[in-house]
Amino acid sequence: MPGSIPPSATRAPRPACTRGTSARTVNFLPRHLHELQARNRTDQQDRRWKRLYATRSGVEGTICELVNGHQARRSRYHGLRKTHVQHVLTGIAINIERLASRAPIHAYSPRVPTAFQKYLDFRSLSWECWWRQGK
Repeated sequence: MPGSIPPSATRAPRPACTRGTSARTVNFLPRHLHELQARNRTDQQDRRWKRLYATRSGVEGTICELVNGHQARRSRYHGLRKTHVQHVLTGIAINIERLASRAPIHAYSPRVPTAFQKYLDFRSLSWECWWRQGK
């Protein structure tokens, strides 16, 4: 065929494409595994599945914090009982850290003075001990 490009001219030299020594391969899963994988991917779009996975993700995050942040894989003590006590106390410490880092839900604000308290203030009377009559 005149004007056609020979196949060897369209190919780039192998070192320009990849550093591997063997040819690239494409693998396909067996049919039943592919269908199972496709079904799992569609299930993952469901709201209930996402809520369940969010719970699991939170638990895994807590375990990750325990292991990586507090070196829970290495025990300071010998023996299962002492190691268990260390893990329980570390868990309590993590919970205290988390509670302390939370912002208060409602900031404290004092109540508005009652009419009687305003009356006592107007008369320059101490309203903390008014019922004890100055005692």
